[in-house]
Amino acid sequence: MAKQRQNSGDGPSQRQLRVGELIRRTLSDVLMRGDVHDPDLVGRSITVGEVQVSPDLKVATAFVLPLGGEGQEDLVKILARNKSELRRQVSKQLTLKFAPDLRFRIDETFDRLDETRRLFDRDEVRRDLDD
Repeated sequence: MAKQRQNSGDGPSQRQLRVGELIRRTLSDVLMRGDVHDPDLVGRSITVGEVQVSPDLKVATAFVLPLGGEGQEDLVKILARNKSELRRQVSKQLTLKFAPDLRFRIDETFDRLDETRRLFDRDEVRRDLDD
């Protein structure tokens, strides 16, 4: 009899979360140390906020943001250009069966947090929260 997945459709599994966090830490370390020798990456501070991994662990999407938030689109292009080297560096440090394909997106979490703070500062929202 086939075993049913407990987590079907409810979000990422524990394994996906664990692998995503390992990739996030490793990718952050690789970028911080400057292991990729691209002049466009040298000296740039890059935050890797989260890494989401596909259920088969073969695709990892890293949500990144440059320090100060400037040059976001350029950063994604630079990282995509260095994707194979970053993938090699990450896979060298992790013991996964397959090295996941890395994809890069801008991390918009901070923008959403700012919007949430702005909403909570509104008088009518504060009044509703106090009730």
